[in-house]
Amino acid sequence: MDFTAERYPDQPEANAEAELRAKKVRRFAAGISVVMMVVCNAVFLFGIWVTGVNFERLVRTPDRYDSKQDICLRLAYRHIPGADNPVQFCSEWLNLSDETGKTHTFQKDTEIKQGADGQFYFDYGPLVDYRLFAVGAFVVGIITCGIRVTRHVVNRYRMQLEAAARHSVPTH
Repeated sequence: MDFTAERYPDQPEANAEAELRAKKVRRFAAGISVVMMVVCNAVFLFGIWVTGVNFERLVRTPDRYDSKQDICLRLAYRHIPGADNPVQFCSEWLNLSDETGKTHTFQKDTEIKQGADGQFYFDYGPLVDYRLFAVGAFVVGIITCGIRVTRHVVNRYRMQLEAAARHSVPTH
């Protein structure tokens, strides 16, 4: 609230001072917003660095062998409960649609299970690591704190400007 313009509404000086203070507050708010963006990003990156979270492992897409477009380089055998013989599968392959040319490997945490129909299926496990939700909550917390701090600092600056204006207004 600007008390100068309320006390002396007919004085053009008061309105000009109020506009000047509003301009100062807007400029200060813009500067604080930029500073808080930098600080919040720094806190986020520091938090990721300290925890050692690997974003590539938070959301996994299973690397699957497709015999129509991949070339198998290494076969492996695994004993499956309920199967008479070890099950043969491709453990390393080249994906012809992958431009990097890197070899793809069978993921260690993938299980081979025998279905009710007697066929073998791959169980890739959960595809989303639940630490992703913790990272999301961390980001929301940083944003919330940044907004609150920005509002608090800007309101405090506005109140200081208004208090200084009240003390400097001459009373007749």
